[in-house]
Amino acid sequence: MSKLRVNSFAISIDGYGAGPDQDLQNPLGVGGVDLMEWFFQTRVWREMQGLDGGETGVDNGMVEKGFAGVGAWILGRNMFGPIRGPWPDESWKGWWGEEPPYHVPVFVLTHHPRAPLKMKGGTEFRFVTGGIDAALREATVAAGGLDVRLGGGVATVRQYLQRGLVDELHLAMGPSLLGAGEHLLNGINMRALGYDCVELVAGERATHIILRKRNEP
Repeated sequence: MSKLRVNSFAISIDGYGAGPDQDLQNPLGVGGVDLMEWFFQTRVWREMQGLDGGETGVDNGMVEKGFAGVGAWILGRNMFGPIRGPWPDESWKGWWGEEPPYHVPVFVLTHHPRAPLKMKGGTEFRFVTGGIDAALREATVAAGGLDVRLGGGVATVRQYLQRGLVDELHLAMGPSLLGAGEHLLNGINMRALGYDCVELVAGERATHIILRKRNEP
């Protein structure tokens, strides 16, 4: 059965998943790039950039697991780009260039309709105006029995968590303090929602925390 997963979601020691004031120059908010330093050292990241080398240890293995068995993604609009409000045109095609790293259908949550966008490598962005339930239904169908990966951002993950719709949450906590920004779990009672910590793995540059929702009748 298809699951909804969050993988390799970077958070700071003080619980922030993004810094404040996201814009074109600061896609993860001011200071937010610090959250991803552990990822930038992995072989997976370097291969995405067309580069050789990179570390192949625990951190890299966790990233690889996050891409395995995924048939569709869901992204909040801020993860697709910095544009707010109605689309001024269709020139913005994401942060990733002509060939994004997804290679499967990606469902982007938005309040403003836009035609599907096909990219190189099998990625197709489909823009969903019906909310998180509609996006999950459409992504599950598109995944064809594989899992759906929820890529963020923070506000989007929080919405799905608050509804108890996330089956598994993998947090990667690196040695950074943001002090401000978007807090991932503030005000969310994960225990009451039925989540348990099932795994804690020390990587080279991040600690990997796996939370899983209990299967309760």
